[in-house]
Amino acid sequence: MLLAAITAIAVAGASYVAARSSAPPRARALAGARVHGPGASVAVVAGSPSATAAAVARRLFTSSPVVVVADGDGSPAALAAAAIDARRESAPMLLSSVGPHRELLLSSATVAEIRSLHPRDVLAAGVSSRVVRAQLIRADVVASLSALPATTRPAALRRVALLVPAGPRSAATVASIATAMSAGVEVIPVRDADPRADSVSIKALARSRPGQVLAIGAAFGTAKGLAAKIAVAETGVQLPGGGQIVFPGHRLVCLYGSPGTPALGALGDQGLRASIARIRKLAAMYRPLSRVPVVPAFEILATIAESTAGRNGLYSYENSVASLRPWVRAANKAGLYVILDLQAGRANLLAQAKLYQPLLKLPDVGLALDPEWKLQPGQLPMHQIGSVSVTQVNSVISWLAALTGRYHLPQKVLVLHQFQLSMIQGESKLDTHNSDLAIVIHMDGQGAPASKQQTWNAIVRAAPRGVFFGWKNFFLKDHPMLNPRQTMRHRPQPVMISYE
Repeated sequence: MLLAAITAIAVAGASYVAARSSAPPRARALAGARVHGPGASVAVVAGSPSATAAAVARRLFTSSPVVVVADGDGSPAALAAAAIDARRESAPMLLSSVGPHRELLLSSATVAEIRSLHPRDVLAAGVSSRVVRAQLIRADVVASLSALPATTRPAALRRVALLVPAGPRSAATVASIATAMSAGVEVIPVRDADPRADSVSIKALARSRPGQVLAIGAAFGTAKGLAAKIAVAETGVQLPGGGQIVFPGHRLVCLYGSPGTPALGALGDQGLRASIARIRKLAAMYRPLSRVPVVPAFEILATIAESTAGRNGLYSYENSVASLRPWVRAANKAGLYVILDLQAGRANLLAQAKLYQPLLKLPDVGLALDPEWKLQPGQLPMHQIGSVSVTQVNSVISWLAALTGRYHLPQKVLVLHQFQLSMIQGESKLDTHNSDLAIVIHMDGQGAPASKQQTWNAIVRAAPRGVFFGWKNFFLKDHPMLNPRQTMRHRPQPVMISYE
């Protein structure tokens, strides 16, 4: 029985393709469909293929003199042919399904939607006319395009977009696209169900700025979450290397340190222009080894741990925004990403992060926290390895994510430096659930490769899900320093590689 059912489906699909290819052109005469916007500014439709197709039709069509019903389990060729005819007729496309005994049937959602559209004719595309006719009332069921009445095209819906998953198209996607195009709706394929993920969807949304968006597939998440991502995409602002999602679609290669202070890292060994040239050269060495764009970056010490209490009594010198701005602007203009690093001393991490809000509001600027230099009461820099509670880290995460969302910014990098597990207390409770941030646990150990490998293994094992990993190479303190090929052999591959 199973073989017979499958054979019947295949024959019906082949017959339909042949029938439509021989259909003569017809003049349009009858009034066409009536269309309307989805209603909500952003809506996500999910479910079975037939339910999804029916829901899209319901959100875009008030009525239609013609409805196309295709076999939801049919061949790609038959589905594509049905979609062409639906678009030719400016008609919604719905789907049949296969019942528990492999019989073709119309789902309750499909039947309800057909009846609500009050069609004069239903085109059974690769589906038995008898099956369709048995479940419908007050509609003629035809098996040939030539048997349909001629209709006029409805006025196109303006500033309405349908988001569909990029890649191979399911039956639900094919039907939804056909229905949307029949209604004059722009269709935008989206990679990874995130409109921030690639340049194509970003450019399309920035150009059209739709007032109403309909997305198909549970992968798009909630309507509220999708609306926030669309708001970012509509800005059109992209990160170096393209898109608005940092990882895993990019790899950062960073020069670390404090401008003008060689003792604090390689960034201070030379001036601004020379620093840009140096990190570009380092980043170029990784491009042949990386499957994703390699982006040069600066990791600039915004606050610096001090051996004395200083004027604020916090054992941390806080560079002014004005002093950092020229480096940040020049780096961003040159296509570099910038990360501001905090060595907080006895200061509150969140309070220090807020000092740099004017720079963090820029799209290509992220943040790093360095627990090694976070002191508890009574502790002094360089007398012990510092630590930070996950509660403090999560407070920074919440604030930075809210800032990113408020200003519709591309995803931001948040780096957590670590070479001892004790440096992040309660690490398993790290909040990794906000898509506005890409969190990197950055292995900062120095010394011989074997020792650094042990540290890497421990840090990777202890890290919570949802984080990425970074690696630091020291020009003077590694014996020997790994070359780019050796660095990239680590698993998982580091998404951020710093040089100090």
